[in-house]
Amino acid sequence: MELLPIEIIRINQKKITEIDNIIKSIYRLIIYSRHHLDDDLLDIYLTGMHNLKELVGIKNAQMEAQNEVEAQEYLQNLKISLDFVVEEIISQNNFEKEIQLFQLLRIVSPETNTIHPNKYRQTLVQIGAHICPEPTLVTQLVHELFYKIQSISNPIIKAIYFHHELIRIHPFVDGNGRVTRIAKNWMLMYDLYPPIFINDAPQKKEYITTLSNSFKQLMNHPKEWNKYTEQFFEQELDHLLVNAQLLYESINLIGINRENKITIQK
Repeated sequence: MELLPIEIIRINQKKITEIDNIIKSIYRLIIYSRHHLDDDLLDIYLTGMHNLKELVGIKNAQMEAQNEVEAQEYLQNLKISLDFVVEEIISQNNFEKEIQLFQLLRIVSPETNTIHPNKYRQTLVQIGAHICPEPTLVTQLVHELFYKIQSISNPIIKAIYFHHELIRIHPFVDGNGRVTRIAKNWMLMYDLYPPIFINDAPQKKEYITTLSNSFKQLMNHPKEWNKYTEQFFEQELDHLLVNAQLLYESINLIGINRENKITIQK
């Protein structure tokens, strides 16, 4: 397997600019409005997590729980991982080191880390029609991936690229999707963007299908930008754009409600 060359990535700059403008509007509200608090943003992230029923409904894309007990455990691990990421961001630590992969694995998939503590997989794995790299190649590919993302200046492109390629490498026996999505969101949140989560069954199907098609094309033409890889990048941008808009509306509504409450009290 060869990693996707960064120089061939063609990204929709118009959407990135639109996302950036919404994010600026959100922080103008938080900073300059008298009707917002510093923790409004984090509160929205926390309350916006999937409820138990939704988690079970999208079990094989966002997570692998087969029943409510496993879903509850997954939800708890997800919240712990988000708390961990927030603390790291507050400490000025972005996601940029391999050791952080294992830190996330221990939180979001402790059972996997117990099987192979602090090690990449030692077995062959296949996701759909995609045969992942042989175990002997995993360490070098992950090293190379972390090296490559250092040259990507835009945090959105960096996060999406990392997500796409780490899933393609599939470095762990299990928990790859969870670790990858939290790592991606760590990068996004560090630069003040909202996290991206799979929200429903149609998104789950779209996510899996697009990744599968992208991997297939890159297996045959590893150095060529193709419509499926572009589609995955576009879908991630669309999800981020929707989340940013919803975040703005939620933050704005909080301020409106507080302002109305003050007016009524007067």
